[in-house]
Amino acid sequence: MPELDARERAVRQYDHYYKDGPSEWRRLGAVDKVRNIVALCGQLSVRSILEIGAGDGAILSRLSDLGFGDELHAVEISGSGVDVIRRRGIPRLVECRQFDGATLPYLGNRFDLAILSHVIEHVENPRQLLYEAARVARYVFVEVPTEDNSRRPDNYLPDSVGHINFFSRRTIRWLVQSCGLCVLTQITTNPSMETYVYRARRRGWIQYQTKQTLLRWVPNFARRHFCYHEALLATRPRVGSDAQRTAARPAER
Repeated sequence: MPELDARERAVRQYDHYYKDGPSEWRRLGAVDKVRNIVALCGQLSVRSILEIGAGDGAILSRLSDLGFGDELHAVEISGSGVDVIRRRGIPRLVECRQFDGATLPYLGNRFDLAILSHVIEHVENPRQLLYEAARVARYVFVEVPTEDNSRRPDNYLPDSVGHINFFSRRTIRWLVQSCGLCVLTQITTNPSMETYVYRARRRGWIQYQTKQTLLRWVPNFARRHFCYHEALLATRPRVGSDAQRTAARPAER
Protein backbone atom coordinates (compact mmCIF):
# COMPACT_ATOMS: atom_id res chain seq x y z
CA MET A 1 0.00 0.00 0.00
CA PRO A 2 1.31 3.52 -0.74
CA GLU A 3 2.18 5.67 2.22
CA LEU A 4 -0.20 8.40 1.10
CA ASP A 5 -3.21 8.22 -1.21
CA ALA A 6 -3.50 10.65 -4.11
CA ARG A 7 -5.82 13.01 -2.25
CA GLU A 8 -3.46 13.28 0.72
CA ARG A 9 -0.51 13.88 -1.61
CA ALA A 10 -2.47 16.63 -3.36
CA VAL A 11 -3.29 18.29 -0.04
CA ARG A 12 0.37 18.26 0.99
CA GLN A 13 1.58 19.41 -2.42
CA TYR A 14 -0.86 22.29 -2.79
CA ASP A 15 -1.47 23.43 0.77
CA HIS A 16 1.19 26.17 0.49
CA TYR A 17 1.35 26.25 -3.31
CA TYR A 18 -0.33 29.66 -3.63
CA LYS A 19 1.34 31.35 -0.65
CA ASP A 20 3.07 33.88 -2.91
CA GLY A 21 -0.27 35.12 -4.24
CA PRO A 22 -1.49 35.56 -7.82
CA SER A 23 0.97 34.95 -10.65
CA GLU A 24 1.24 36.26 -14.20
CA TRP A 25 1.41 32.69 -15.54
CA ARG A 26 -1.91 31.76 -13.96
CA ARG A 27 -3.45 35.07 -15.08
CA LEU A 28 -2.50 34.36 -18.69
CA GLY A 29 -3.85 30.84 -18.42
CA ALA A 30 -7.12 32.12 -16.98
CA VAL A 31 -7.69 34.32 -20.03
CA ASP A 32 -7.62 31.23 -22.26
CA LYS A 33 -9.71 29.12 -19.88
CA VAL A 34 -12.40 31.77 -19.46
CA ARG A 35 -12.53 32.26 -23.21
CA ASN A 36 -13.48 28.60 -23.52
CA ILE A 37 -16.01 28.84 -20.68
CA VAL A 38 -17.73 31.76 -22.38
CA ALA A 39 -17.58 30.07 -25.80
CA LEU A 40 -19.38 26.97 -24.52
CA CYS A 41 -21.61 28.49 -21.84
CA GLY A 42 -22.26 32.00 -23.12
CA GLN A 43 -25.70 31.17 -24.51
CA LEU A 44 -26.93 29.66 -21.23
CA SER A 45 -28.92 31.50 -18.62
CA VAL A 46 -26.22 31.46 -15.95
CA ARG A 47 -26.72 33.35 -12.71
CA SER A 48 -24.91 31.29 -10.07
CA ILE A 49 -21.53 29.65 -10.74
CA LEU A 50 -19.40 27.32 -8.64
CA GLU A 51 -15.74 26.88 -9.53
CA ILE A 52 -14.41 23.60 -8.15
CA GLY A 53 -10.67 23.67 -7.58
CA ALA A 54 -10.37 27.43 -7.95
CA GLY A 55 -6.61 27.68 -7.34
CA ASP A 56 -5.59 31.28 -6.73
CA GLY A 57 -8.85 32.71 -8.13
CA ALA A 58 -7.51 33.74 -11.54
CA ILE A 59 -10.52 32.31 -13.39
CA LEU A 60 -12.97 33.79 -10.89
CA SER A 61 -11.34 37.21 -11.26
CA ARG A 62 -11.57 37.06 -15.03
CA LEU A 63 -15.21 35.92 -14.96
CA SER A 64 -16.03 38.78 -12.60
CA ASP A 65 -14.25 41.31 -14.83
CA LEU A 66 -16.32 40.11 -17.79
CA GLY A 67 -19.57 40.18 -15.81
CA PHE A 68 -20.18 36.50 -16.49
CA GLY A 69 -22.55 35.21 -13.80
CA ASP A 70 -24.16 37.21 -11.03
CA GLU A 71 -22.90 35.07 -8.13
CA LEU A 72 -19.50 33.40 -8.06
CA HIS A 73 -18.72 30.70 -5.50
CA ALA A 74 -15.55 28.67 -5.08
CA VAL A 75 -14.17 25.59 -3.36
CA GLU A 76 -10.47 24.76 -3.19
CA ILE A 77 -8.45 21.99 -1.53
CA SER A 78 -5.48 24.26 -0.80
CA GLY A 79 -5.54 26.43 2.29
CA SER A 80 -3.16 28.93 0.68
CA GLY A 81 -5.44 29.09 -2.37
CA VAL A 82 -8.47 29.89 -0.23
CA ASP A 83 -6.52 32.64 1.56
CA VAL A 84 -5.37 34.21 -1.71
CA ILE A 85 -8.85 34.11 -3.25
CA ARG A 86 -10.41 35.76 -0.21
CA ARG A 87 -7.76 38.51 -0.22
CA ARG A 88 -8.24 39.33 -3.90
CA GLY A 89 -11.55 41.10 -3.27
CA ILE A 90 -13.21 39.71 -6.40
CA PRO A 91 -16.39 41.83 -6.80
CA ARG A 92 -18.86 39.06 -7.73
CA LEU A 93 -17.42 36.44 -5.39
CA VAL A 94 -19.93 35.45 -2.71
CA GLU A 95 -17.76 32.93 -0.85
CA CYS A 96 -14.76 30.64 -1.06
CA ARG A 97 -14.60 27.46 1.01
CA GLN A 98 -11.91 24.89 1.58
CA PHE A 99 -13.12 21.35 0.83
CA ASP A 100 -11.81 17.80 0.93
CA GLY A 101 -11.44 17.39 -2.82
CA ALA A 102 -14.32 14.93 -3.07
CA THR A 103 -17.56 16.13 -1.44
CA LEU A 104 -19.11 19.52 -2.21
CA PRO A 105 -20.63 21.32 0.79
CA TYR A 106 -23.83 22.35 -0.99
CA LEU A 107 -27.37 21.09 -1.45
CA GLY A 108 -28.45 19.66 -4.80
CA ASN A 109 -29.31 22.01 -7.68
CA ARG A 110 -27.72 24.96 -5.89
CA PHE A 111 -25.98 26.38 -8.99
CA ASP A 112 -26.63 26.96 -12.67
CA LEU A 113 -23.06 26.04 -13.67
CA ALA A 114 -20.18 24.12 -12.09
CA ILE A 115 -16.69 24.66 -13.53
CA LEU A 116 -13.94 22.04 -13.40
CA SER A 117 -11.12 23.69 -15.34
CA HIS A 118 -7.86 21.72 -15.22
CA VAL A 119 -8.93 19.85 -12.10
CA ILE A 120 -9.94 16.33 -13.16
CA GLU A 121 -6.36 15.41 -14.06
CA HIS A 122 -5.37 15.99 -10.41
CA VAL A 123 -7.99 14.02 -8.48
CA GLU A 124 -7.91 10.45 -7.23
CA ASN A 125 -11.60 9.76 -7.92
CA PRO A 126 -12.62 11.87 -10.93
CA ARG A 127 -16.03 10.24 -11.30
CA GLN A 128 -16.93 11.02 -7.71
CA LEU A 129 -16.15 14.69 -8.27
CA LEU A 130 -18.09 14.75 -11.54
CA TYR A 131 -21.09 13.15 -9.80
CA GLU A 132 -20.86 15.85 -7.13
CA ALA A 133 -20.61 18.63 -9.72
CA ALA A 134 -23.69 17.29 -11.53
CA ARG A 135 -25.52 16.99 -8.22
CA VAL A 136 -25.12 20.66 -7.31
CA ALA A 137 -25.34 22.25 -10.77
CA ARG A 138 -27.54 21.99 -13.83
CA TYR A 139 -24.60 22.34 -16.22
CA VAL A 140 -21.02 21.15 -15.82
CA PHE A 141 -18.05 22.61 -17.72
CA VAL A 142 -14.92 20.46 -17.85
CA GLU A 143 -11.54 21.29 -19.35
CA VAL A 144 -8.38 19.16 -19.30
CA PRO A 145 -5.02 19.08 -21.09
CA THR A 146 -4.88 16.25 -23.64
CA GLU A 147 -1.67 14.69 -22.36
CA ASP A 148 -2.56 11.13 -23.46
CA ASN A 149 -0.87 11.35 -26.84
CA SER A 150 1.96 9.64 -28.73
CA ARG A 151 4.58 11.73 -26.91
CA ARG A 152 3.56 10.34 -23.52
CA PRO A 153 6.03 7.78 -22.06
CA ASP A 154 4.86 4.23 -21.39
CA ASN A 155 5.40 4.47 -17.64
CA TYR A 156 3.84 6.90 -15.19
CA LEU A 157 6.23 9.36 -13.56
CA PRO A 158 5.15 11.89 -10.90
CA ASP A 159 5.42 15.49 -12.03
CA SER A 160 5.70 18.83 -10.29
CA VAL A 161 2.10 19.86 -11.06
CA GLY A 162 0.45 16.74 -9.65
CA HIS A 163 -1.23 15.26 -12.72
CA ILE A 164 -2.28 11.66 -12.09
CA ASN A 165 -4.94 11.23 -14.81
CA PHE A 166 -4.19 11.68 -18.51
CA PHE A 167 -6.76 12.22 -21.22
CA SER A 168 -7.31 12.37 -24.94
CA ARG A 169 -10.18 14.05 -26.75
CA ARG A 170 -12.18 10.82 -26.64
CA THR A 171 -11.36 9.58 -23.15
CA ILE A 172 -12.42 12.77 -21.36
CA ARG A 173 -15.71 12.63 -23.30
CA TRP A 174 -16.17 8.98 -22.33
CA LEU A 175 -15.43 9.77 -18.69
CA VAL A 176 -18.08 12.51 -18.58
CA GLN A 177 -20.63 10.30 -20.36
CA SER A 178 -19.87 7.34 -18.07
CA CYS A 179 -21.09 9.54 -15.20
CA GLY A 180 -24.51 9.70 -16.85
CA LEU A 181 -24.02 13.19 -18.27
CA CYS A 182 -24.91 14.34 -21.78
CA VAL A 183 -22.18 16.20 -23.64
CA LEU A 184 -23.80 19.19 -25.31
CA THR A 185 -20.72 20.58 -27.04
CA GLN A 186 -16.97 20.03 -27.11
CA ILE A 187 -13.99 21.96 -28.50
CA THR A 188 -10.24 21.51 -28.84
CA THR A 189 -8.18 24.66 -28.38
CA ASN A 190 -4.54 25.65 -28.39
CA PRO A 191 -3.42 27.89 -25.50
CA SER A 192 -2.75 31.46 -26.58
CA MET A 193 0.52 32.60 -28.10
CA GLU A 194 1.07 34.80 -25.02
CA THR A 195 1.30 31.74 -22.77
CA TYR A 196 3.87 30.06 -25.03
CA VAL A 197 5.98 33.21 -25.31
CA TYR A 198 5.82 33.83 -21.56
CA ARG A 199 7.14 30.33 -20.90
CA ALA A 200 9.69 29.92 -23.70
CA ARG A 201 10.12 33.27 -25.51
CA ARG A 202 11.15 32.81 -29.17
CA ARG A 203 10.94 29.02 -28.96
CA GLY A 204 7.45 29.40 -27.51
CA TRP A 205 6.35 31.44 -30.53
CA ILE A 206 7.55 28.66 -32.84
CA GLN A 207 5.78 26.01 -30.75
CA TYR A 208 2.52 27.96 -30.84
CA GLN A 209 2.61 28.51 -34.61
CA THR A 210 3.44 24.86 -35.27
CA LYS A 211 0.66 23.48 -33.06
CA GLN A 212 -1.89 26.03 -34.27
CA THR A 213 -1.17 25.25 -37.93
CA LEU A 214 -1.40 21.50 -37.37
CA LEU A 215 -4.67 21.82 -35.42
CA ARG A 216 -6.19 23.88 -38.21
CA TRP A 217 -5.14 21.74 -41.18
CA VAL A 218 -4.63 18.20 -39.83
CA PRO A 219 -6.57 18.16 -36.54
CA ASN A 220 -6.61 14.39 -36.04
CA PHE A 221 -2.84 14.20 -36.49
CA ALA A 222 -2.34 17.19 -34.19
CA ARG A 223 -4.46 15.69 -31.40
CA ARG A 224 -2.65 12.34 -31.62
CA HIS A 225 0.79 13.87 -31.22
CA PHE A 226 0.47 17.11 -29.23
CA CYS A 227 -1.13 18.38 -26.05
CA TYR A 228 -4.04 20.79 -26.44
CA HIS A 229 -6.91 21.81 -24.18
CA GLU A 230 -10.20 19.91 -24.44
CA ALA A 231 -13.32 21.62 -23.12
CA LEU A 232 -16.80 20.12 -22.76
CA LEU A 233 -20.19 21.35 -21.61
CA ALA A 234 -22.42 18.65 -20.14
CA THR A 235 -25.75 18.39 -18.38
CA ARG A 236 -27.88 15.84 -16.58
CA PRO A 237 -30.18 14.07 -19.04
CA ARG A 238 -33.88 14.79 -19.13
CA VAL A 239 -36.16 12.02 -20.36
CA GLY A 240 -37.04 12.54 -24.03
CA SER A 241 -34.97 15.74 -24.20
CA ASP A 242 -32.66 16.96 -26.93
CA ALA A 243 -29.82 16.55 -24.44
CA GLN A 244 -30.16 12.75 -24.56
CA ARG A 245 -30.03 12.74 -28.35
CA THR A 246 -27.05 15.12 -28.31
CA ALA A 247 -25.04 12.65 -26.24
CA ALA A 248 -24.84 10.31 -29.21
CA ARG A 249 -23.64 12.93 -31.69
CA PRO A 250 -19.95 13.29 -32.63
CA ALA A 251 -18.00 15.95 -30.72
CA GLU A 252 -17.51 19.31 -32.36
CA ARG A 253 -14.08 20.52 -33.40
